[in-house]
Amino acid sequence: MKPALPEPSPPPEGGAENGSPHAVPALPPASSDAPVLLAARKNGFMSQPNSPAEVQHKQPSVGSIAAHRPHTVAATVSDLEPDIDADLDGYEESPQSQGSGAPLPQGRFLDRERSWLAFNERVLELAEDPATPLLERANFLAIFASNLDEFFMVRVAGLKRRIATGVATRSASGLQPREVLEMIWARSRELMARHAACFHEDVAPALAEEGIHLVRWNELTEKEQARLFTLFRHQIFPVLTPLAVDPAHPFPYISGLSLNLAVVVRNPVTGHRHFARVKVPPLLSRFLEASPGRYVPIEDVIAAHLEELFPGMEVLEHHAFRLTRNEDLEVEEDDAENLLQALEKELMRRRFGPPVRLEVEESIDREVLDLLVRELKISEAEVYPLPGPLDLTGLFRIHRLDRPELKYPKFIAGTHRDLAEVESASAPDIFAALRSRDVLLHHPYDSFSTSVQAFLEQAAGDPDVLAIKQTLYRTSGDSPIVDALIEAAESGKQVLVLVEIKARFDEHANIKWARKLEEAGCHVVYGLVGLKTHCKLSLVVRQEGETLRRYSHVGTGNYHPKTARLYEDLGLLTADPQVGADLSDLFNRLSGYSRRETYRRLLVAPKSLRDGLVSRIHREIQHHRAGRPAYVRIKVNSIVDEAVIDALYRASMAGVPVDVWVRGICALRPGVAGLSENIRVRSVLGRFLEHSRVFAFCNGGEPEMWIGSADMMHRNLDRRIEALVRVVDPAHRAAMNRLLETGMSDTTASWHLGPDGEWTRHATDADGAPLRNIQEMLIDARRRRRGTATP
Repeated sequence: MKPALPEPSPPPEGGAENGSPHAVPALPPASSDAPVLLAARKNGFMSQPNSPAEVQHKQPSVGSIAAHRPHTVAATVSDLEPDIDADLDGYEESPQSQGSGAPLPQGRFLDRERSWLAFNERVLELAEDPATPLLERANFLAIFASNLDEFFMVRVAGLKRRIATGVATRSASGLQPREVLEMIWARSRELMARHAACFHEDVAPALAEEGIHLVRWNELTEKEQARLFTLFRHQIFPVLTPLAVDPAHPFPYISGLSLNLAVVVRNPVTGHRHFARVKVPPLLSRFLEASPGRYVPIEDVIAAHLEELFPGMEVLEHHAFRLTRNEDLEVEEDDAENLLQALEKELMRRRFGPPVRLEVEESIDREVLDLLVRELKISEAEVYPLPGPLDLTGLFRIHRLDRPELKYPKFIAGTHRDLAEVESASAPDIFAALRSRDVLLHHPYDSFSTSVQAFLEQAAGDPDVLAIKQTLYRTSGDSPIVDALIEAAESGKQVLVLVEIKARFDEHANIKWARKLEEAGCHVVYGLVGLKTHCKLSLVVRQEGETLRRYSHVGTGNYHPKTARLYEDLGLLTADPQVGADLSDLFNRLSGYSRRETYRRLLVAPKSLRDGLVSRIHREIQHHRAGRPAYVRIKVNSIVDEAVIDALYRASMAGVPVDVWVRGICALRPGVAGLSENIRVRSVLGRFLEHSRVFAFCNGGEPEMWIGSADMMHRNLDRRIEALVRVVDPAHRAAMNRLLETGMSDTTASWHLGPDGEWTRHATDADGAPLRNIQEMLIDARRRRRGTATP
């Protein structure tokens, strides 16, 4: 029997990484009574052979179980992923915010890291739900794993870095940094165990019943093994590189998120034992098809043929492991002209970030684990033993199988009715439509390709269009948006593109497209020093007779045709002169030296957005006190900003009803007597990523409504260029209010947040009947509108 792993122990308070892969927490000494298999590296990892029982081959089975840019698939780079950038600003409520009220109580903010983990738990609950279509359950397991990868790469890594450098302070929730880190270790361990159990005990057996078998090597037939040996010889073996560890070969660098095999071999002549590492090629398929409907992890195929990599040696054992590193970026922006080059260099350094998590198969030999812990300089608290296979982001590949009966029913968005009263094969005339009315788009229920994409493509091909100005935060690798901008530039139009090359995990792609746009003659700028440009804006200037008319688009989501089919977003297409003038002013600020801070129909961060929203929340208090109608309704991805939360608390204390619909992180405590009993918080997760941001105010019976790109987080409000646009059409405001009311209704399936920070799922009524699914309701509404409703 293997010795049990010691209880996790955190690294000492002062001994964490400082940006170097070697400056990490010191480790406790190894147990003195553990059998010594591995000698120090200076001794070449050699020892006398152990007994056969100690070196027998160990292979975990599918059923062995004890009790998640995200970059595998382009369309799932950010699937169900809340924004997790650092929010480090200190906060004290200002006297102006307090007004005549008493100071608000301590402990009124929930911890943002715990809230993030609770968000990912909601993703996991979708995977655990038998009512979710089977392949979608597999997809949610992959999304959970991908989300957790990014959480460790960014949030955990950033927290460790701040602890190490001494800049970490007590969080707004009142927790010390070390307490937050220890909570993350414990909570993530619980969730990862649930994640593995869901796969092994529930999803994998259910897939097998449907003829999709995820098996291990020893479950394959001889014919399947022979077929995979041929595949190994011709397509896998040539790209493998075994790396030995001995006096001439130091311990190899382990890249972040790579899957690896730790291999122990013995020289039959000398009897000496050696350690080697084999990296699983990341560009090959995660699951290989052994025969129709039967899939095996690629690392099993490699492990079964290790003798081919170590001829003449005896392969004693092998164990899969996976390392997560700090992959956040730190770029000096003192010289804006060198930002592109600085980012490219930083991307090269990113893969050398310090480790923050080590996943290992639970059957790993203790001495092999000790070697990994020692050489990777990681603490025992950061080691996560799991049943194999590791890295279930590979389930994205299984989800892509052509089994429509095991997925959500297919939905194809149609053209918005205001752009084409009768859909046809011809593209709608966007400009003609916008001259008669504003168009409020709701993706993915309204087609992105026949609205926003068509808007830019029509502008690129229209000889009367003189200029196009565009922000790009994330876009796809084969983007028709980029193609349209290039076409416009090559036809002689003035094209300004603001490319945010620091969009996390899309930096490489954005650098590539920035250079391609520059080569085509576009004016490419990278925004303002110290600020990310996150707003979603497009401006088209068109010659119409003797005048110039400006057409605008302001959205809540990225100009990304693929994710526009998966993300729920809102967008406003308009020819309103005020919006056009605002966008002209804002683009001039982004590309030149404008100091404008006030706009006509926009609220723009970092100068006016937070203050604009807080002042409107306070205005609702005055309306309520004067006996006029009042409410605040907010839909965002995350709400952390203390000034906004405190304004909502004061509104609640004054008796104003406050509804908050949040997808991910929420630091607001609803339902606290005397503080927030008038606040409700709901969360909706499903087949589409709820991504739109909406801010609605009753305004004494004259509703005011805003949409845009900003979440209620410090980084959005202080360190980004964000924009909200005021929606003025009464029909549009009414439609969005109906959306908000439906999302917050007790008859709609959602998660409810309690004052203790716990989320409770409400999916059925008192009789056990399913509650309304708001996303399915919107799909059905669009189908009925087009006369394609299913019976």
